[in-house]
Amino acid sequence: MDKAALLPWTLKYEPKTFSSYSLHQEQLQQMLSFFQNFKKQKRKAMLLHGPTGCGKTVAVHALAKETNYELIEINASDFRNKELVLSIIGTASKQMSLFSAGKIILVDEVDGLSGNQDRGGISAIEEVIDGTAFPIFLTCQDATDKKVKSLLKKVHAVAFPPLNYLLVTDILKKICVAEKITFDDAALKTLARQCDGDLRAAINDLQSLGTQKITMEHINQLGFRNKQEAIEDALVKVFKVKDAAVALRAFDNVHEDLDKIALWIDENLPKEYLDPQSLVAAYECVSRADVFTGRIRRWQHWGFLVYVNALLSAGVAVSKTERNKNPVAYQQTQRILKMWIAKQKYAKRLCIAEKIAAKNHVSSSYAVQHVVPYVKHIFKNNQTMREQMIAEFEFDADEVGWLQT
Repeated sequence: MDKAALLPWTLKYEPKTFSSYSLHQEQLQQMLSFFQNFKKQKRKAMLLHGPTGCGKTVAVHALAKETNYELIEINASDFRNKELVLSIIGTASKQMSLFSAGKIILVDEVDGLSGNQDRGGISAIEEVIDGTAFPIFLTCQDATDKKVKSLLKKVHAVAFPPLNYLLVTDILKKICVAEKITFDDAALKTLARQCDGDLRAAINDLQSLGTQKITMEHINQLGFRNKQEAIEDALVKVFKVKDAAVALRAFDNVHEDLDKIALWIDENLPKEYLDPQSLVAAYECVSRADVFTGRIRRWQHWGFLVYVNALLSAGVAVSKTERNKNPVAYQQTQRILKMWIAKQKYAKRLCIAEKIAAKNHVSSSYAVQHVVPYVKHIFKNNQTMREQMIAEFEFDADEVGWLQT
């Protein structure tokens, strides 16, 4: 049997040269410039960050083949402590290649280092970078991850965005032609959408179908990739991508309701959209989504949920004039905490008002509006009356503290 027939298609159809790699041209030029000017660079490593299956590792493979440099590929999770990193990666970074013009070192999945097993792993990689004689490429999914954040001082960071489903579809079509597989356009597009920008997963799924014709029936049998996704990863698809189709499904596998997603977007929008016009357009979409949310609550018209999702995902995505190329550390909204603090303060005020209302035969609402402000003024300015009020209304320590603020 032909050995090529036994190869995984991800390897069989991997680009053989750097120039034949058709994706992420801007990122490839940055990689090539770093490689060609390595000896002049202060930073001796480049960090490629982006979602799974977007082409980071394959880009390094293609560069090594194009330049005829030996590729030393190491998965960081296999060398989890300082001693192993220094003995394996450190040694490779200093010894000359026996077979090629030079050497490229690829340390894959540096964000796989975590926990007690990885003591000193990241610091050891930083030490290797400082002393390397050869260009080092590192990959991770999220450059803002606290596990790899310290590396940013030592590396050139290059973001690889998720792949547009149309690009994935084109690659799947080329593979089908090479494998003499007939296909329905709609079926391949659906397969590409389901893999959510993960080209490796799309190719593996295509190979797993094992048929000479790809139809929607085959895709339905394959099923959807229902993987849980972090909200930060979903936000990348909205903020960093302008393709409405990709953004529309960004929150499909996020286990957060749309109300919380809206708060996440509201908190992080100003960090991503630096152009005022883009920011206004994006907040217009968030505002309209809030209008539909209000209609759902008021009239229970749950069909409006589709509009809420579309506005928060695709609407926000297409509002930007250009993508912010700088990595942004997304933060959870502080609004819920502030609302909770405000509610706690109001709860104390209401409790005080109820005690005053009971003694003075007025409503609690009247006491809140007209009596409590007066009591607060007395508490700050008249110690004698303050002591009398504490005894009269039996205010506890928390209530006294609130009245004195």
